[in-house]
Amino acid sequence: MDKVIVFDTTLRDGEQGAGGSLNIGEKLEIAHQLEKLGVDVIEAGFPASSPGDFEAVKLIAKEIRTPIICALTFAQPDSIDAAWKAVKGAEHPRIHIFLSSSDIQMFYQLKKSREEILESAREMVAHAKSYLDDVEFSPMDASRTDPEYLYKITTAVIDAGATTVNFPDTVGYATPSGYGELVEGIISNVPNIDRALISIHCHNDLGMAVANSLAALKKGARQVECTVNGIGERAGNASMEEIVMALKTRNDFYQMDTNIVTAEIYKTSRMVSDLTGFTVQPNKAIVGLNAFRHESGIHQDGVLKKAITYEIMDPRSVGIPSSSLVLGKLSGRHAFKERLAELGYSLNDEDLNRAFASFKKLADKKKEVVDRDIDSLIAEEMRTTSEIYHLEHVQISCGSPGIPTATVKLTTPYGQTVTDASPGTGPVDAMYKAINRIVKVPNNLTEFTVKSVTEGIDAIGAVLIRIESSGMTYTGRGADTDILVSCAKAYMNALNRLLMAKKTTKRARGE
Repeated sequence: MDKVIVFDTTLRDGEQGAGGSLNIGEKLEIAHQLEKLGVDVIEAGFPASSPGDFEAVKLIAKEIRTPIICALTFAQPDSIDAAWKAVKGAEHPRIHIFLSSSDIQMFYQLKKSREEILESAREMVAHAKSYLDDVEFSPMDASRTDPEYLYKITTAVIDAGATTVNFPDTVGYATPSGYGELVEGIISNVPNIDRALISIHCHNDLGMAVANSLAALKKGARQVECTVNGIGERAGNASMEEIVMALKTRNDFYQMDTNIVTAEIYKTSRMVSDLTGFTVQPNKAIVGLNAFRHESGIHQDGVLKKAITYEIMDPRSVGIPSSSLVLGKLSGRHAFKERLAELGYSLNDEDLNRAFASFKKLADKKKEVVDRDIDSLIAEEMRTTSEIYHLEHVQISCGSPGIPTATVKLTTPYGQTVTDASPGTGPVDAMYKAINRIVKVPNNLTEFTVKSVTEGIDAIGAVLIRIESSGMTYTGRGADTDILVSCAKAYMNALNRLLMAKKTTKRARGE
């Protein structure tokens, strides 16, 4: 089969989704998981866009060794220089240059002529080529570019040294048949196309990003740019898991394969959702809550008799256990460990002991502990292992009439236990003010969301918050059967991420 190169841009284009910014530590955590997933290229960021992104790309280039580490850049010398400085420590570095090629963007946004754009593209590719061999070029808004001009600029950048040419459907305007024809036209009309890899990058504004990507692959493209869970600018990007599983499930039609370890898909999806704060919709293909659930009696009957009657994929192939084992307070350590393995978790003895103790506490509060409870529990344990400040105790006094008051007890980075209290306009406000009196990190709360993880009155309540400090946004999550405790955990998680990001930035700078 033909091999398709999976170019993952979760850490660059995915992060551009409004409200989904990641700090350096979070980017590195996702990058390690993307390496486990088996992606071929990680677009780690846009170094010239901010000092934080520069440091993140530099750290990822230093620590992630198997995939190609790519940095995006403007078609400007200073930006290309910054990209090279960020990725030069990578085992396999790449510089990715983009420049608008459609008349709409050239004339109205850049206010430049076709000749000026062509010359700039040629010069900037040559400039990047002076640093390294692996250079990618994207004529931005390719799907709305005059085909003859697109052929001309593609020929020029390949002559200048581009080894990958990417044709973005930047605004999600293309249709599957039209985008496929675009690739066919490039293959037929660019004389030196045999010297470069054809890549595609589709946005989902009309809900056709995956369909467009698959159509282009069928016509001869061999690199697909995508993101985990399809996150990204506006309506998002082509979803990595959907493309990969379409190629795998329908290999009879596509006759293409990838290097993706599909059993890592679900775990990667959960991690990206957790760190970005973008919840995966229940009916999302491959990784949604309902993707392998059946409520219709006819469907249930068929699945019980033979899963393939209504399931075209084995859920275990993407890391979702097919069974539905329910754990309770009488379940033992072995059953718990086996369930964790089925859900894609591999814990060392210390982490397993801590997680099992938390599971037992949860099982005492709930009659049944289902997979989603376990996911939430493990996520909570993972959040607490990298804490700087630890929440030991929280007590709230509120009601009407009365003044809401919160008392909190935290363990400091020096092992000391500090207790403080504060009134507030409500219980959450009082709690956060009390925490702030101890941690003393200036920030603004910008988002606060509460939801139930499972059904029932004993359900775990999950809280997602975002705080802003020094122009950066930090996401925090917390989960507990007591919703106010969840609020406290979420705020502590966000504060710890803020503090960890500062430490990681200093480490990346060698301070």
